[in-house]
Amino acid sequence: MNMSRTRDTRERLVVIGGDAAGMSAASQARRLKGPDELEIVAFERGHFTSYSACGIPYWVGGDVTEPDQLIARTPEEHRARDIDLRMRTEVMEIDVDRQRVRARDLESGAESWTSYDKLVIATGARPIRPDMPGVDAPGVHGVQTLDDGQALIDTLAHTRGRKAVVVGAGYIGVEMAEALINRGYEVTVVNRGSEPMSTLDPDMGRLVHEAMEGLGITMVDDAAVTKVLTGEDGRVRAVATENAEYPADVVVLGIGVRPETTLAKAAGLPLGSHGGLLTDLAMRVRGHENIWAGGDCVEVLDLVSGQERHIALGTHANKHGQVIGTGVGGGYATFPGVVGTAVSKICDLEIARTGLREKDARRVGLQFVSVTIESTSRAGYYPGASPMTVKMLAERRTGRLLGVQIVGREGAGKRVDIAAVALTAGMTVEQMTALDLGYAPPFSPVWDPVLVAARKAAAKVRAS
Repeated sequence: MNMSRTRDTRERLVVIGGDAAGMSAASQARRLKGPDELEIVAFERGHFTSYSACGIPYWVGGDVTEPDQLIARTPEEHRARDIDLRMRTEVMEIDVDRQRVRARDLESGAESWTSYDKLVIATGARPIRPDMPGVDAPGVHGVQTLDDGQALIDTLAHTRGRKAVVVGAGYIGVEMAEALINRGYEVTVVNRGSEPMSTLDPDMGRLVHEAMEGLGITMVDDAAVTKVLTGEDGRVRAVATENAEYPADVVVLGIGVRPETTLAKAAGLPLGSHGGLLTDLAMRVRGHENIWAGGDCVEVLDLVSGQERHIALGTHANKHGQVIGTGVGGGYATFPGVVGTAVSKICDLEIARTGLREKDARRVGLQFVSVTIESTSRAGYYPGASPMTVKMLAERRTGRLLGVQIVGREGAGKRVDIAAVALTAGMTVEQMTALDLGYAPPFSPVWDPVLVAARKAAAKVRAS
């Protein structure tokens, strides 16, 4: 038994994970309860806290020059707020019955148990690393943490060749392809799918494919990497598919991520079909009044489909942390769910989506109509107007908006926020046509492209 607990009447909050969700929760709990009421102990196995993982591709590509620019709050700043933050310390076990965690100091190897009254699990996600020969060879990188980003930058700085292969063409793969192009590498993207960006329907993914090839990126679709080939020095020299080999001086795995719930699973905590922790609306782990979870290790409710899904985004993680910290601190807050909004870019091409794809709608049994329109980011006569493609899905008969995908140049991506609000509000496409959006020729045509799509979708719903 930790003898200090017999003398200390304060509650103890233990936080596993020192990034967005974990430290947002700790900080919010501290705002609501002072050190005389609540002791906060946080464990982080890496070298950094409260950083933007989403900014790593832009650091690798040179748009961001220093990792410190991606850090919102340092360990010292957290400690100054009476949070006992223990860096380079990995939690190895959660003992739910005895309300304690076992942690290991990664520098010394020393292990110890820490008891808790309240526990927050914010273990994040881990890059998918396929089980194949050579995947652990020097020069092969996953990119999820700042430590991962630094390791990749170090490799790029010491690699003589200029050939890079990105495995996977989701958000991470596309953004890392841009980063490597900016670094002057010849980039090949090997993708299992028929088109890049599987979060889009294939017809919209085709637009991304064409744009990437236009940037000089070699796209290899419908191909799975079967092994990583190494040279005499043991370093990566190529990746192989069933039909071909692609030379590589560096390989970046952009296949995606999975919830990091190894600890939670071993502790017998409830996991969903995607492997993420299941929580209630207050972000409490289901069936456990004194355990919360948030960030990339949880599954959340999709407000459009009504089903649980896993989405790894810093926006959600920070909101989860605020909700958790409020609950831990004695207040009340909930996280109602998401509509699946995401935006990215490959050089000057902007890619955005929210809501359901066609296959998502079919999977949950929704009948729908879909429309695709071509428009421009500004009034056609105004300098700098660029083309934009908008695809919209609406439920058959009811006309409820189900999803929107946008591919275009400057000014295209953030238009998805209009659709995200409409989805959250449960609007129909007919109602959307009357939205009072801002207009001036430098910003939009008279009919914004999203509203043009809504008009076309509304007409198709009426005809159905």
